[in-house]
Amino acid sequence: MHRTLEAIVDEHGNIRLLETVPLQTGRRVLVTILEEEHHFRIDEVTLLSEAALAEDWNRPEEDAAWSHLQPVP
Repeated sequence: MHRTLEAIVDEHGNIRLLETVPLQTGRRVLVTILEEEHHFRIDEVTLLSEAALAEDWNRPEEDAAWSHLQPVP
């Protein structure tokens, strides 16, 4: 059985599981290193422009222009 477990790397480079897992000595494991998650800060300009963009985008003309990309029911 395969299980995926979350772990972190400490300041010394040691991998530490976030939960206790009973394993037999000599058990093989695979470790996958994930790319660093980028957290982008939403700045004030982005938040302020959202209403103006929504006003422009949420029009029947825009819906018609992009309708060819919508799935057919």
